Formats: sequence, structure tokens, C-alpha cells
Amino acid sequence: MSTTSLTPGTGSLQPTLEQVVTRPLLRKKRLVFTILISFLILCTSLLLGFHAYIAWTLARPHIDPLYSDPMRAVGLPYNNVTFPSLNGTSNLDGWFIPGKSDKTVIFSHGYGGNREELWVPIYNLARELHLQNYNVLMFDYGYVHPNSKRIMTGGIQESQELLGAIHYIKQVSSGPIYIWGFSMGAGTALQTALQSGNDISGMILDSTFLLNPDTLYHNMKQVVNVPKFPSLPLVRLFFPLLNGVSLQEVPYNKVTSTAYPMPIFFIHGTEDYKAPYGMVEDMFKQQKDSESKLWIIPKAQHELLYRAEPKTYMRRTMNFLNSISSTPLQANLGIPSSL
Repeated sequence: MSTTSLTPGTGSLQPTLEQVVTRPLLRKKRLVFTILISFLILCTSLLLGFHAYIAWTLARPHIDPLYSDPMRAVGLPYNNVTFPSLNGTSNLDGWFIPGKSDKTVIFSHGYGGNREELWVPIYNLARELHLQNYNVLMFDYGYVHPNSKRIMTGGIQESQELLGAIHYIKQVSSGPIYIWGFSMGAGTALQTALQSGNDISGMILDSTFLLNPDTLYHNMKQVVNVPKFPSLPLVRLFFPLLNGVSLQEVPYNKVTSTAYPMPIFFIHGTEDYKAPYGMVEDMFKQQKDSESKLWIIPKAQHELLYRAEPKTYMRRTMNFLNSISSTPLQANLGIPSSL
């Protein structure tokens, strides 16, 4: 049955009353539907783009340039050194500060920092180690150099680079090697110890940070208050797509459950909002070495532990190193009892 009618005398088709009413409504419904779909596509694109941006920038942190060197900062003679990572995929630049013994401390800097770690402040520690007759190696991880194509990998590649630093020291000294790590550099030291624990005689781990799902979300939330779902799964999805390496390769379960063959001094603050101190307490409980120690500093923040209690920090870290040193007769040299 036809829904149109002929107008008498003209032979033209005219819409019925029903058509006059329903056609504009249909057009409005289509318009509203199109707007809703466009809005949903826009929101989805913004959501995906935002989390892709997080995954991209996470692997490429801003790094400040070097401002000084050991001689200018604290009057320590040093040598510029370059060495490859153990897997040969990156070359690392650093400073070697010779001491008067065969004992060496390698500093392992944190995420977003370089070999200077001015907020620690690392030059003060290097000067005290030199007074204690230790050699000191300060170096930059591969993602730090502005012309490098390397990215931050949460310790996957960085542990290979720290192994390269250990290998370099073994070529120039036959004595014990100690790792002093900060934040993600401490987490990298633990990953390194899983691979070559026998080459490390002891570790000091300041504000240990591991890039596991909980700490990743914890730090994302410090920047922007996003829900754990879908934000965390999206970032973990985009990270390998954009950066070529999956955060699932970080062996955080093994790192936190291992009893390491060397003594470890864990130092952490109760107000560390990047890496809650409970994880460090749990790791310390796993350790079997009687010389391992744990120091939780009240109200101290992430990587600001030295600044919270500078004298006590220096005294306790140096006493730890000297107590586990293979040359105990040199223990406590030059450390005032008042510290």
C-alpha cells in the first residue's frame, strides 16, 4: 500500500502527515547517534593516547646534564672511563676514582638521574669512601646519554650494564666489589646479584625500587589520580609495543624472594611514597647472611635518606662496608666516633 498520494491537478507526490512528523525525528536520532559514537571514539582515543604517552615517557625520563666532576666538586682525582655492557649492546661512560686499596664501590644511580645524583648527595659519599681507601666507580646507565637510542627497561638491560661495570673493575683490581644502589639502581643491583652474586661482596641499597605492577601503579597515581583498572593494564600493554621490551621480564618475584649470598644493608624511609618500605622489610626477612642489616628511617623520603640523618647515615654505611671488608684491619679508618 502506497504511503504517498497524488495532489489533484498537479500529478506530484506529496508526503503524508506521518512522513512530515517522523522524518525530522529520524534525522535527529541519527544525528544524536552519530554524535554519541564520535564522542565515544574521541574518549577512547584520548584514553589510549594518554596511557600510550605514559608508557612512552616512562622509558625515556628527562635527564639533567652533568654539572660537575669529582675534582671540581670535592677535590678527588679521577679518570674518565668507558666500558661495554656485559651483553655488548651498549657502552657506558663513567669516572673511576682510585683509592689506596683494592676494594671498590660501584655506585648504581636511580631512575631519572645520572652518575652525580646531586640530591643524595653522591659526591659526599665518594669523598668519604676515598678517605676510607676505597676505589669508586661512578657511571651512567645507557639510557642517560642524550644521543643514546637506549631506553629505561626497569633493570633488564641496566643489570647487563652493571655487570659490565663489575667486569671492568675486575680488569683493574683483584679486590672485593661492593654495589651502592639508589632507588631503581638498587633494584637493578638486586637483579644483577641474581645473575652474578659471586662477584659482589656486599651491597648497600638506598630506597630500593622495583618496577613491579604495584609500584608502577603507585607512582602513576602520584602524578595523576587514575583508577588501577584500566590504567595499569593499558600501560603494561603499550610499554612493549612502543619500547620493544616487556615489563613482565623484570623478575620482581624472584628478586623479592631470594636469599642473596652476600650481606646487604637495606635503608629505607617510612615516608617513601614511590616505594613503600614494607617490601624492603619483607626482603630483609629472606636474607640468611648474619651481617645483613635493615635500617628504616622515620619520616624519611625517597632517596633523601642521607639528608634525613647525614652523620648517622655516613657512620652506619661506612661501618657496614668496613665490617664486611676482606681487610678488617682497615675498618673504621678516619670515621669520628661522634658520627
